[in-house]
Amino acid sequence: MPPWMQLMYDSFWRLFIAGIMFTLPLAVLSFIGGLVVGFLVALVRLYGPHPLKGIVDFYVWVIRGTPLLVQLFLIFYGLPSVGLTLNAFPAALIGFTLSVGAYDSEIIRGAIISVPKAQWEAAWTIGMNSTQAMRRVILPQSIFVSLPPLANSFISLIKETSLAATITVPEMFLTTQRIVSVTYEPLILYIEAAAIYLFYSTLLGKLQNPLESYFRRYE
Repeated sequence: MPPWMQLMYDSFWRLFIAGIMFTLPLAVLSFIGGLVVGFLVALVRLYGPHPLKGIVDFYVWVIRGTPLLVQLFLIFYGLPSVGLTLNAFPAALIGFTLSVGAYDSEIIRGAIISVPKAQWEAAWTIGMNSTQAMRRVILPQSIFVSLPPLANSFISLIKETSLAATITVPEMFLTTQRIVSVTYEPLILYIEAAAIYLFYSTLLGKLQNPLESYFRRYE
């Protein structure tokens, strides 16, 4: 076996395990948390009281207008100066969740707005209140609109978790950097890391179409 192939073989399981233990959990938990935050923010921006709208508008404006890397540094390196110290993984989880929540709120808000006003009126006509209309009529229809961009958001998040390496989360990219620092073979190892990220992204992309088809059955 050529030396470069042996190196890739020896490092593969370290990278794969780092992906299973840190990269994927960070992406999944951040995405779920971001969905919850995004949904609540979208509802407030659409139907909340004016003072609360101002707060969430400011949150979305700040998160969308600043780099995610800077946000991670502020949480992990900046907060200790005011007495709040977080471990690397929770800091990354908070940073990614806030980022995903801001972007997902725009997706969800747009999906809700896309439902024709006549759907509200029809729900009210048959005796539903606004909460029932939202839960039974508006949100189910919004799923079909929001699902593709939300799926793309999750795929992007898988790749963005590599930024967690900058705050010492031992995910796949940081593991690659540590192996490179010992073997001095950056080209081979970074190609291998890119291939694993590509595998994850491709697999999720393949799962996206069946998921959309499943929900489209009820459209």
